[in-house]
Amino acid sequence: MKHRAIKRRNVVIGIGATAGVAAVGGIALNAGAATANASGSSDGSLVFDPDAYTELTTTVTDTEGTEHAVTYHFWKAITYVSKPVDATYQSLNVSVPVEIDGTAVDASNAPILLANSVGGYMPSSVADATGVGGASMGGGAGGGAPSGAPTSSASASPTASASASAPGANGNTNATGGAMNTNQLLALAAGYVVVEPGARGRGLKNSDGEYYGSAPAVIVDLKAAVRYVRSNKGRIPGNVDRIVSAGTSAGGAVSTLLGASGDSPIYDKHLKEIGAADTSDAIFAVGAWCPITDLEHADGAYEWNWGTNALSTGKQVDQTVSKDLGSQFAEYQAKLRLRGLKGSGFGTLTARNYDEYLLKQYLEPSATTYLAALSDSDRETYLAKNTFITWDGQKATFTWDGFLTHVGARKKTVPAFDAFDLSAGENNEFGSATTANRHFTAYGAKNDTTGLAGKRVESDIPELLNLMNPMYHLVEKVNGKRSRHWWIRLGTNDTDTSHVISANLAARAENLGDEVDHLYYWDQGHGANTDPGDFITWIAEVTGYKKAKKK
Repeated sequence: MKHRAIKRRNVVIGIGATAGVAAVGGIALNAGAATANASGSSDGSLVFDPDAYTELTTTVTDTEGTEHAVTYHFWKAITYVSKPVDATYQSLNVSVPVEIDGTAVDASNAPILLANSVGGYMPSSVADATGVGGASMGGGAGGGAPSGAPTSSASASPTASASASAPGANGNTNATGGAMNTNQLLALAAGYVVVEPGARGRGLKNSDGEYYGSAPAVIVDLKAAVRYVRSNKGRIPGNVDRIVSAGTSAGGAVSTLLGASGDSPIYDKHLKEIGAADTSDAIFAVGAWCPITDLEHADGAYEWNWGTNALSTGKQVDQTVSKDLGSQFAEYQAKLRLRGLKGSGFGTLTARNYDEYLLKQYLEPSATTYLAALSDSDRETYLAKNTFITWDGQKATFTWDGFLTHVGARKKTVPAFDAFDLSAGENNEFGSATTANRHFTAYGAKNDTTGLAGKRVESDIPELLNLMNPMYHLVEKVNGKRSRHWWIRLGTNDTDTSHVISANLAARAENLGDEVDHLYYWDQGHGANTDPGDFITWIAEVTGYKKAKKK
């Protein structure tokens, strides 16, 4: 029996569509409680019930300012594994447009946007969502509250504004730094199917006091969600061979990991443990904003990039440690043997030429796009305040040192990710069932300040790093089942991670022959997404999707 109780929700998006131009406005949600029924796994069968939906309506304002009335079918909190550890997190929502601007549409062959709301490697849930775009950290009764996490937890409200104390959060992100719902709403209005999976995350603790959301739980859960969708081909609307992942910050990292590691056998035992569907978990394309990834090399990359920048207090970090880590990055970068993107004019990328590569390939083009879009008077004002930029009327140029001074304070202390005192969120992410926080690099363990008896990483850490790092699947074990299309974005003022992290990812994917669309947003910070309309268009282009067919 179909559930057709109609709920009305109004959604307004006011976001600039031009890459490199600051977003304006925000997202406002005003939703009543939905009455959708869970489907798909109450009997452990993992079979999607096409009839177990609620019909909802919403208004989406696109990046051009045009409002679109969208009626869609909404399936809520479908458990996507047959042996869930915690169904509060291991469930997903599905939203399928059936009418756009008064015209009935058929989304049966539309691309599927798999949008995660992971932030800070914290848990995310769809259990309390009342419609599309409602995923959040937390998730109502039955979910274990994060415990033992060294960073702040988040509000369970899907419309919560970013907390100033939450790492990585800003106007584009939820309170843990995960993406807001802009991409989902625009995708729905474009006729795409939207799947929003929850996932376990760090800090979750069961009644026995054991942690059950540490690495690799988040990627295992998201792979299981993909498998659920693919196993229901013909039942779940949309083209299951055209799944496009999207995520921000840590969510951007797991989005890239989904794309890089499709069908990798190293996850099989973990997927079997939770009763994931026995099918492919490969996805078609990746959308990643400021991905916090390659964690075992992230400390070195961070110091190479931001080592000379002071903290917001004006205090410099320990320069001996910073230089040690910067040297480690130089060694790692040399071993990668990556080449610059086509047309960049750069061959092998090393620690010696990476600053110039970033300037010419990303930073100066980003500033140029930004300045060109300003009015003459606004451009003159901006340049007067930012004299490090030379503007010849068509192009912006500047030095690396000038750019670093312009960005200013670094976000993180040293080491940025594997903290000597085990205080970083990533230390929590690599915790075990009985230990909240652990070191995951040899340098971090060697310099531990918490009084650990051993000064080495524990024996299971190397395997966990492979499970959590997309570069493992792109460099060490090149994966033939990886995604071949990559949309990667980063703000130029983002000091949550190093600029080389996403640039390395882009270079490696293109070196392997993949299609890459990578750019930086000028003067934007962590979590920026200033060209969401372009992302939705890109999905149609790479998937070959024309338009939702009229019924």
